[in-house]
Amino acid sequence: MLSDLFALFSLRRKGLSATRWYAGLLAVLVGLVLGGPAHAQIIDDSTKVLYGPLTTRIIRERDVLRDLTEGQTVDTTLTTFHNLRYWLPDSSFYQDLGNLGTASRRLLWQMPTQIGARLGRNAFDRYAPNPANIPYYDTRSPFTYFRYLQSNLGEQIFELTHSRSFKKLANVGITYNRVASNKVLASTPRQGMVRHSTIMLFGRYQSEDERYHLLANYLITRHEAVEQGGIKPQPGDPTRNLPRDSTLRQLFDYQREEVWLSQALSRDNRDDVHLTQTYRLLSKGLTAYHTLDYNRQRVRYDDDAIPYDNAGNILYYPRALANRQTRYDSTATGDSTTYRQLDNTVGVLGHTDAVDYRLYGRYRNARLASRSMVNEDESEQTGARTLNQVFLGGTAAFRYRQFAIETAGEYKLADEYWVRASATLGPLTAEISSISYAPTLTQQQLSGNHYAWDHVTEGNTFRNTKANQLLVRAEQKLGSQHIWAEGAIVDLTDLVFYNEAAVPEQLQEARRLFIGRLRHHVRLGKFRADHEATLTGGGDQPGLRIPALVANSRIAYQGYLFKKALFGQVGLETYFQSRWRPYDYSPSTQQFYVQNTFTSRSYPLMDVFVSGDIKAVTFFLKLAYLNQGLYRNGYFATPYYTGNPRSFQFGLRWNFFD
Repeated sequence: MLSDLFALFSLRRKGLSATRWYAGLLAVLVGLVLGGPAHAQIIDDSTKVLYGPLTTRIIRERDVLRDLTEGQTVDTTLTTFHNLRYWLPDSSFYQDLGNLGTASRRLLWQMPTQIGARLGRNAFDRYAPNPANIPYYDTRSPFTYFRYLQSNLGEQIFELTHSRSFKKLANVGITYNRVASNKVLASTPRQGMVRHSTIMLFGRYQSEDERYHLLANYLITRHEAVEQGGIKPQPGDPTRNLPRDSTLRQLFDYQREEVWLSQALSRDNRDDVHLTQTYRLLSKGLTAYHTLDYNRQRVRYDDDAIPYDNAGNILYYPRALANRQTRYDSTATGDSTTYRQLDNTVGVLGHTDAVDYRLYGRYRNARLASRSMVNEDESEQTGARTLNQVFLGGTAAFRYRQFAIETAGEYKLADEYWVRASATLGPLTAEISSISYAPTLTQQQLSGNHYAWDHVTEGNTFRNTKANQLLVRAEQKLGSQHIWAEGAIVDLTDLVFYNEAAVPEQLQEARRLFIGRLRHHVRLGKFRADHEATLTGGGDQPGLRIPALVANSRIAYQGYLFKKALFGQVGLETYFQSRWRPYDYSPSTQQFYVQNTFTSRSYPLMDVFVSGDIKAVTFFLKLAYLNQGLYRNGYFATPYYTGNPRSFQFGLRWNFFD
C-alpha cells in the first residue's frame, strides 16, 4: 500500500487532476483500512498486542548528551494536530508573508543563544529541520510514519518516515518531507508559489554493553519561494507610502490584486552532516563525547523582470546610487551567497540522580562567498571571508527533592559569550541570562545588485549587541487546572537592526522590554480548554516591532464514539493579535526591516475543527478563518501581504508498527 501512495504522489506532480487525485487517495486509504497490512498493531492468536506505540521509542541527541538513552514513546495525541503552527519544525508564533512556506521571522521576543559566526539569512529557517533535534528510533518492529495535510488553497505537507532496527544495537531510517503552497494574490487560476523538500537519512548505533553510542544524520533541504513584493496599489487604492485604514480595505480582492514582482524567486538550499558519539568511561559519572557538524547554506535571489515606470525609473527596489538604478545589471538580478561552517566539539559529561554536567571545547571554521550577476553570461565575486573561532562552554545542574539549580554558558575567544543560571523551589523558578554577540555576517557586509554595505572596514564596525534578562516563572496544578505564569524584564544595548531603508543600523540608546506570559489549561468532564497570552511592553520603539498582545485560545469537547473505537474532539480555536506596525520585507536580501508608515489593525482568527483518533490513525477536518467577513474581509500579515482567506483543511497521520 505504501508503494501505491508513492505512485499517487508521483502522478499528482505530473499533472493528475485534483478530483481524480483525491479520489485515488481515498481509495488507497480505504484499502489501507480494509487490507491486511494496514492493521498498524500486530497481534498473536490470543489477540494480545505485540507491537504498538509502547514498543517504539524516540531517542534524541539532547537526551543522549545527558546519558539518558531509554527514549520516549511515540506521540499519538491529537490536541494540536489541526494547528498549522505544529505542522512545521518550529511551533513558535511567526510573522510571515501570509502563506505557508513564505519568508518568516519570530513574532515574540526570545533570548538569543547563538554566538560566533552566523550567516544571518534566517527567513526560511522555520521550514528546515535542525540536525541536532531530529528523532532517532528504537523499534521492536519496522516503523513507518505517514503524515498528509492539505487545504483547498493549495497548501500541502506530505511526510513519510521509515525506520528499522537491527536487534537492540542499531537503527536506520529515512524521511521525506514536502511542503508546497499556491499563490493567493494575483493569480487566476492559482499557480505554484512554494516548493520545499527535505530528505533525511539517519541512524544510530550502541554497543552491546551500552557504553558507546553513535547518532548520525544527513539532511538535504531545498526551498524555492516565488517573491511577489506585496500588493501594488492601483488608481483609487491607497499609495504605498500613505496607507489609511479605510482605504486598505479595498485591497482584499486576493486573486484580482496586482503585485510588484512578476519573475522573482528566492532559493535556500542546505546540506547538513551531523554526528555525535559518546563513550562511557566510568559508569554514568564520566562520559567522553564528540560532535561533528557540517552545514552548507546557499541562498540565491533572481529577478528576471526588474520593474520600471514609463520614464525609466526603477520601481519597488531602491535606487542603488544617485545616477544608477542598479549596481550591476539593470534588467535582471542574480545575487547568490554560499556559507559553509564546520564545527568540531569534544568534551566530557556525566549524569546521576542529583547532578548533571557537561564541559566542552569547540573549533569552528566558517567560509563565506558571494557573487552577483553582471550580465547574462558572467558574474563577479562580491565578497569572501574565512573565519576560525574557538569556544569553551559547559552546563551544570543539581537537584534535591523540590530544589534545583542549573547553570550553562559559552565563551568565544575572546569577545562573545552567553550565560544562564536558574534556581527552582517547588513551583517557582527564577532565571537570569546574559549574552554578548557579534552582528551576523550579512549585517556586517553585503554587496548585491540593489543593496550594499560594509561594516567590516576599520572605523565602521558594529559593536557587540548585549542582552540581559531576568525571568520569574510559576507553575501550579489545582485539581483539573494547570496554570503557568511568567514575567521577564529584558535590557538591550547596541541592538543591530534593519532600518526603514532596509540596511543595518546600530542603536545608540538602550531598550527595555517588559514581558508577561500566562497559560491556563483546564478539563471539566469532557470539556477541555487551553488559553495562552503574551503581553509585551516596549515592543514598539525604534529598532523593535513586537505586538503588545498575542493570544491563542482553544475550547474543545472530546469523547469516545462507536463503542470506544473512535476518540474525537470538536472545538473552536481563536488567535488574536493586537494592533502594531509590522516589519516590512526585502526579498533581495531576505531580511525583515522596520517601517513607520503601515499599521496592521488588531484582528482575531477563528477556526472550527473536528479531529479523531482510531487506533494508530489520527485525522482532522478544519474550517480556517471562519470569521472572515464578520469584522473585516481580511488582515495583513506583513505590509501589503494579506493573510490567507477562509479555507478548508484536512489532515491524516498514520503510524505503522509492523
